[in-house]
Amino acid sequence: MAGKTAFETRYGFGRNEVLLANWRVAPFNRWSFQNLGELVPTARVAAAPGVIEAPVRDLGGLLGEKVTVASAPETVAEFLVRSSTDALTVMKGGKIIGDWFAPHMEFGARHIIFSISKSVTAIIAGILEDEGVFDPEAPVTQYIPEAAGSAYGDASVRNVLDMSVSLDFEEAYLDPESAFVRYRRATLWNPGGGTESLREFIQTLQRLAEPHGQTFRYRSPNSDLLGLLLERASGQRFCDLMREKLWLPLGAVSEASVGVDMEGTARTAGGISVTPRDLARIGEMMRQGGKANGRRIVPEAWVRDTTSTGGSSEAWQRGAMLPLFPKGRYRNKWYQTGLENGAYCGIGIHGQWLYVDPRTEVVIAKMSSQPEPVDDALDLEIVAFFEVLSRMV
Repeated sequence: MAGKTAFETRYGFGRNEVLLANWRVAPFNRWSFQNLGELVPTARVAAAPGVIEAPVRDLGGLLGEKVTVASAPETVAEFLVRSSTDALTVMKGGKIIGDWFAPHMEFGARHIIFSISKSVTAIIAGILEDEGVFDPEAPVTQYIPEAAGSAYGDASVRNVLDMSVSLDFEEAYLDPESAFVRYRRATLWNPGGGTESLREFIQTLQRLAEPHGQTFRYRSPNSDLLGLLLERASGQRFCDLMREKLWLPLGAVSEASVGVDMEGTARTAGGISVTPRDLARIGEMMRQGGKANGRRIVPEAWVRDTTSTGGSSEAWQRGAMLPLFPKGRYRNKWYQTGLENGAYCGIGIHGQWLYVDPRTEVVIAKMSSQPEPVDDALDLEIVAFFEVLSRMV
């Protein structure tokens, strides 16, 4: 009987076992989340040529420090393992403090960030707004007239940015009979895709009776629509916008990628893959008020509005994510935590986090392969962990 292959030894299963039907299921997600392009079509977002990433920095003794975020103390390293972390990068004051990687992820590998893709896409919206190309207060139909017969027919771009569209759609990740499955097929993320494009699917969505703007409703199609809005406003493909407006000015070291559908439409709601350090660099740019390497990327006023002053607390209070951040708000696809430290973050399913603590000047990028798409109890522990870790480094 043949022995295990190197792949099987590393991941605990064979490559042939990872399928389009199970790539988001544990344990297969430990590999697939780093290799989206082998399962679905992706578009490249190249980094500047010739830039070399600094070598990995060990978090050292910090990994052995005790934290208490649940019922009993545990070390930092134990919490990282328990929360299915694949990679962690910590920055403080603009400098990389350290990196941590699970045995199945290598330094320099890309990892899908799921809904932090929304936060990244919104940054590009802020840039185009500053250039006078994109108006967040315009009706959606100003850019996409054919959306008139959908839920977006009387919605504003602001409603899309702040997840306040009164959309008749549920994020039913685990319901095989839901419209969410049809959505995933349209993105080519599930078997059976290729008959309806993402654009076509979005235009079939209908609205609820409640007026737009009243309630925070987390609905991912809003953020794929945002990518389409940016393409229509600019006349450029999303991956080109991301490279020109964000990736090169940011000083990103590694190539990124974006999942695309049958028409090449970017999955801006959840299909971006980046390295942990480049994700942390996005957080540091936000912490610096929209600047990176001394270069202005997005207006400071936009960052301030996004991370501290904008957003409707009333809409958030009516939404379903109130238990996570009881004093929170949501603005331009970023979460304001409402915590005393003024922290803000981007969040993706299966444990993707970009957390910025302006008080301690700490940025934390956490990439994970949690078995469940959403784990509310663990999310609360992760936020508590970030608060403690930010004070430790």
